[in-house]
Amino acid sequence: MNYNEKEDFSQFGKSFQENLCQLILFDRAFADQMKEVLNINFLELNYLQVFVKKIFDYKEQYKIHPSSEIITTILRTDISQENALVQKQVRDFFARMSKTSVQDTEYIKNAAVDFCKKQVLKEAILKSIPLLKKSSFEDVQKLINDAMKLGTNNDCGYYYLKDFEKRFELIARDPVSTGWDIIDKLCKGGLGKGELGVVIAPTGAGKSMALVHLGAKALEQGRNVVHYTLELADTVVATRYDSCITGINLEEIYHKKEEVYDDIKDIKGQLIIKEYPTKSAAVSTIRAHLDKLNQRGVSADLIIVDYGDLLRAKMPKDEKRHQLESIYEELRGLAQENSCPVWTASQTNRSGLNAEVITMEAISEAFNKCFVADFIFSLSRTVEHKNENGGRMFIAKNRFGPDGLIYPLFMDTSNVKIDALPQIETFSEIKKNVLKKQEKSLQEKYQKFRKGKK
Repeated sequence: MNYNEKEDFSQFGKSFQENLCQLILFDRAFADQMKEVLNINFLELNYLQVFVKKIFDYKEQYKIHPSSEIITTILRTDISQENALVQKQVRDFFARMSKTSVQDTEYIKNAAVDFCKKQVLKEAILKSIPLLKKSSFEDVQKLINDAMKLGTNNDCGYYYLKDFEKRFELIARDPVSTGWDIIDKLCKGGLGKGELGVVIAPTGAGKSMALVHLGAKALEQGRNVVHYTLELADTVVATRYDSCITGINLEEIYHKKEEVYDDIKDIKGQLIIKEYPTKSAAVSTIRAHLDKLNQRGVSADLIIVDYGDLLRAKMPKDEKRHQLESIYEELRGLAQENSCPVWTASQTNRSGLNAEVITMEAISEAFNKCFVADFIFSLSRTVEHKNENGGRMFIAKNRFGPDGLIYPLFMDTSNVKIDALPQIETFSEIKKNVLKKQEKSLQEKYQKFRKGKK
């Protein structure tokens, strides 16, 4: 321990101290930890001392952590005893911090707690010197032990009463639109930060097309999209984006190079497509690639994995259903780590091939992978649908609102045009129609059989 160390935060600088005060306001658990060891005088700037003191005074009086709204009121009405300059500095600081987020939070927390604990322990050691002279060893031990306990991480979870204000704070999901107004209304604007969306469909029904649609609509909103393809070549995926954004048929893309470029050159979002051979990449591979992009100043606003079932499992010797469950759990974790949505797709089993509506019962191998997803929709396209550029979308799971809804689709795979249309049928109505068709087909077969016998 350096006993000549300055007994305030001046060595860390003004920016560090302002960020520290911002964390004390917005992080209740950290504020409780700091309250045990922080001497207000460690803050060298007077306006920061006033700011933190108001937070701690409020906690002391009302036993709950203040919200931003409460602090706003306090700074308007309860600092009149301070001189005019300090009042202005406090309010200016609060206005600045309300518009910015703290970077390097873990470093600031660790450095601040470490500094404060050293000061508390130093004080305890100095107090113990006269006790040692009196041979009061038990008192010395208690003094040092009490000092060592202060400032430890005491976050035991969400406190129902202490964290009361937190329940009423608006959490910024920053949803990325699906490009379908009907679906956006169901999931409160689209998929948000840390959320996982899954498209379920049989082979050939348009899973990859739907993922390209979701990526293209995000791109048009100025979002950065990172698209991982484990089945198609990166240039094939890029061509599908060209078609989806421009409306030019896939067959004509190669003959309209200049027209395509003119349409996409002003898009504000950035698209990066990364191709991996099937089963060669794991979620850790994707995580490493995203880290490289971050180092180059590119942060993902939306991650697309086409598709999750083709990723390599962390434990390849496990049963396939356990492998898939683990992969989808990791994808959810990837969304949380990068504070952005992740869309992926999943294959159905054979029952989904000719189904009028695909429910989660048709999901292939691991039903448990549905548990971690926030939003799941399925695509069903019979032969008739494909001939008529139609299909059905079934909302299989929705953590943000109603599910079990069915919407007709317009789906033209020639130019990756997909529209979700207003609901016109319920699941029971579709089942009745299917039964009628089956009954009619059986009657026709029976009549043919009867005629053949005659």
